[in-house]
Amino acid sequence: MNKKVIGRLALGAAALALAIPAVAKMAATAPRYGAFGIDLTTQDKAVKPGDDFWTYANGAWAKRTEIPADKGSVGYGNILSDEAEANVRKILDDMAANPTKYGATGKQVGDFYASWMDEAGIEAKGTAPLKPYLAKIAAVNDLTGLQTLFASTGYASPVELGTMPSLSDPEHYTAVVGQGGLGMPRDFYLLQGEKYDAFRKAYRAYVQQIQELAGIPDAGAKADAIVALETAMAKDQWSPEQSRDIAKLNDPEDVAGLKAKAPDFDWALMLKTAGLESSPKVLMANNTALTAMGKIMTATPLQTWKDYLAFHFVSDHATFLPKAFDDARFDFYSKTLSGVQVKRDRWKRGVQLTNGALGEAVGKLYVEQYFPASSQAKMAELIENLRAAYGKKIAGSTWMDDATKKAALAKLAAFEPRIGHPVKYIDYSSLQVERGDLLGNAMRSAEFDHQLDLQRFPKPVDRTLWGMTPQTVNAYYNPLANQITFPAAILQPPYFDPNADPAVNYGAIGAIIGHEMGHGFDDQGSQFGPTGKFENWWTDAAKKSYGEHTAALAAQYDGYEAIPGTKINGKLTLGENIGDLSGVEAAYAAYQLYQAKHGKAPVIGGLTGDQRFFLAYAQAWQAKLRDGLQRQLLLTDPHSPAKYRVNGIVRNFDPWYKAFDIKPGDALYLPPEKRVHIW
Repeated sequence: MNKKVIGRLALGAAALALAIPAVAKMAATAPRYGAFGIDLTTQDKAVKPGDDFWTYANGAWAKRTEIPADKGSVGYGNILSDEAEANVRKILDDMAANPTKYGATGKQVGDFYASWMDEAGIEAKGTAPLKPYLAKIAAVNDLTGLQTLFASTGYASPVELGTMPSLSDPEHYTAVVGQGGLGMPRDFYLLQGEKYDAFRKAYRAYVQQIQELAGIPDAGAKADAIVALETAMAKDQWSPEQSRDIAKLNDPEDVAGLKAKAPDFDWALMLKTAGLESSPKVLMANNTALTAMGKIMTATPLQTWKDYLAFHFVSDHATFLPKAFDDARFDFYSKTLSGVQVKRDRWKRGVQLTNGALGEAVGKLYVEQYFPASSQAKMAELIENLRAAYGKKIAGSTWMDDATKKAALAKLAAFEPRIGHPVKYIDYSSLQVERGDLLGNAMRSAEFDHQLDLQRFPKPVDRTLWGMTPQTVNAYYNPLANQITFPAAILQPPYFDPNADPAVNYGAIGAIIGHEMGHGFDDQGSQFGPTGKFENWWTDAAKKSYGEHTAALAAQYDGYEAIPGTKINGKLTLGENIGDLSGVEAAYAAYQLYQAKHGKAPVIGGLTGDQRFFLAYAQAWQAKLRDGLQRQLLLTDPHSPAKYRVNGIVRNFDPWYKAFDIKPGDALYLPPEKRVHIW
């Protein structure tokens, strides 16, 4: 499945900027952090909460904490990630050492992990594993052969083919095609200034280096041509914010329609190569970019395309090759672009690689060992409290008319929550895994995923499928199914702690639940109905009023300069910012419902329940990022930086002002008429 194209069509991920797997199941009765679930030593009380609430909650931690040399960021996520990786490592080491202990699937997982850990074997093979793939590229002698590789698994392409549920009929799949094929984020080719000039110079050197390592002759001249080709592609591709416009992405065409709009591509050939020729319609995302990519294809010498394919194949698979290739890729993508100084331990990278290839096989064991059933039950209760809170807020909305309220409540009632793990796991039995063949294993894994999509394609959409493994700390809303999904790994402190004060759980995991529900009503999710169909359920008046609210929020974020010289893109981040604001509003309302049932929250440690709620929310976004990584994310990621996911949200929320006695003159103070209220 083409995950990049689907991402453009709003399969909204949770917005946890960090990937944070979970910690081991504990039998403790005390909260993990502090006396009631919050670590108060992270605060910088020299900063007024009304001037910088993120720093007030996390400033002392930020001062004393350095980003590890092998990471682009640090925060709560890294603590949980390290512990989770260690737990998964125990499973993988046992599988690798005892390949028959866990049955056939266990042997597959163990062999896959062992092939990654066999550094000596990888070095001994040298570039030999590349030869059959580079030979296939070398054998291309016309545009037919070129486009056949464009549509084949494992090869780069200016267009990306895949499958997804149909926007007009989400119970069935459709083929989809969108733009792709760049080696850097699009804007890195286009933005002016010394910083981006340096990135482009470093990329050109990397393109040459990778080819030289692979023994490709005339690497310098070929690098110049490849970078020039990608720069031309970047100029015609849609920006990240343009690619969030679902109405413009929604261009279903038959083969004749594809041919009319992008006549330079042999669409029948590529669809057949990808196994998608039976699709009556193809969703033509980024349609004008695809037209331009076709013109570039025919105007570019065939040899340049072959050089492009060879470079990208080696670069995309450098991790599976000898150390010199792996180091070169790390030096450019991690060190130069993101500022990370040291590669992560090999076993940690192996855990992530195996999770990516056989993730649900690993996840099944992970759930058995580290996810108690009690967490699932408590999460279900929290979700229903959030649903009830959203219902009250929608019903009481002052800007939404009755007809739209009725439709919104119907969508809310239809939300399907999934907690912890899938009800059934992927069967990997047909995936061939061989010890000692790392690149082959990676290629066969990618082809297995592709064939799995093709097997599902003719059938009705299976709503039990998950887009994340249980050991992934994240969450997501899928507008095409109206589902919210919370993997087991996110249901850990500081996000969810069954032993913490309720205010803490509502401020942390409650806001995350609310965020995911909020995606159902954000600028993208609001265009999908209760069944996941792309349809308009808004009256014109309600849509106009909603647009005024969200435009004001986008304008606020346009003004935030996250790093010197680079501001947040309010349009690119609008959906996630709506999710954050909606999430806090709903979580706070749900917390009030909890208190109405269980009694008013006591003062603990000198903090009221409301203060603990907001501190928990702020601490959930405890993170520091390297400038290089932050710069990339500001240009490509729909999520705002952690600091502004706190400060940019609370300043719009009236109860925060009351909880911390925020006054005019405080830096974050907004007059009531300037505050944005979604619900």
